Amino acid sequence: MINELITLSKEAGKAILSYYDEPIKVYKKAENSPLTLADLAAHNLILDGLKQLKNIPIISEEGDIPDYQDRKEWTQYWLIDPLDGTKEFINGNGEFTVNIALIKEGIPTIGVVSLPAKDITYTGEKDQGSFLIDDKGLKTRIHSTQPDLSSPLTVVVSRSHASNTLDEKLAERGIRVGKKIKAGSSLKFCRVAEGSVDIYPRFGPTMEWDTAAGDAVYRYSGIQSERNSTLLYNKPSLKHLEFIIGL
Repeated sequence: MINELITLSKEAGKAILSYYDEPIKVYKKAENSPLTLADLAAHNLILDGLKQLKNIPIISEEGDIPDYQDRKEWTQYWLIDPLDGTKEFINGNGEFTVNIALIKEGIPTIGVVSLPAKDITYTGEKDQGSFLIDDKGLKTRIHSTQPDLSSPLTVVVSRSHASNTLDEKLAERGIRVGKKIKAGSSLKFCRVAEGSVDIYPRFGPTMEWDTAAGDAVYRYSGIQSERNSTLLYNKPSLKHLEFIIGL
């Protein structure tokens, strides 16, 4: 199944890139977040592909969100963000992704994060590990380890959601910041998974579709066991309040 998801994410990426060099018309959703035709094109393509692959419920950022009473008994479902990092797409910096995850019993068991602008894909699968597939198709296992909190840590931070109190909040948890690296979209999870940064802290709200695929890439990047993640899915509210990935 993972290979089919990789192919599907790449097809969605090509659909997104077909809008990339054109003037981008930006619409506003009800919560005032940006929406483009590229979001919708990727959404429709992925939905069609997933229905053929495994006919289970689907939650997409760009689709209708079922009420909790309708989804609370789900044992598995697809959770997707067709274009994660719409602001990065609009700004033209390339740090936007296609996120596809399979959730089972509240945990992402498969995650695919595709970076269309660079033709790079990250995958994470329970009991199989996490991998990076480069633009030549070379597949490499990626690993991450628990950081040493006695030393300053390398921290990945959002390119679009700056925090003026990040250092103070981490200090309250006994974490010293040595270096900060900016990244967009779910790439922040992937940076932790590949070991290029130590942690990804987020002290503002995010939605479950923002995190699921990247969370899977991170969770299964452990060398001998799964990495710890506090994130849970299919909650009554699909919002995460805060988290630190990598500890």
